[in-house]
Amino acid sequence: MNQPHHRPIPGTQPFDGALAQQGYALNKMCFSFNDAANREAFRADPEGYMQRYGLTEAQKQAVRSGQVLAMLAAGGNAYYLAKLAGIYGLDMQDIGAQQTGVTKAEFQAKLVAANQQC
Repeated sequence: MNQPHHRPIPGTQPFDGALAQQGYALNKMCFSFNDAANREAFRADPEGYMQRYGLTEAQKQAVRSGQVLAMLAAGGNAYYLAKLAGIYGLDMQDIGAQQTGVTKAEFQAKLVAANQQC
């Protein structure tokens, strides 16, 4: 059987089985944000909410910081983190900008330029 070839992509964190296990509590918490009442409970008491889901200290710090890259490194899955990012007022373009190390406006300009090449 062939081993998968993992080529590093700057600004990304490969989400494999080990990272999925590491991030289970964080992702479970983020999944709970599908319910508006849970989003409000988090806003009211973020520390208590994170404790309820058993986040590690590294995960808690990543959530406190609002830095999506830190959340990804702590085992967060981008699809689940989108729920949490929304609570912070971030959208996928904000996340893309964080991943590529540019401002949101610069990231949007890259998207427009890439679209014009199609």
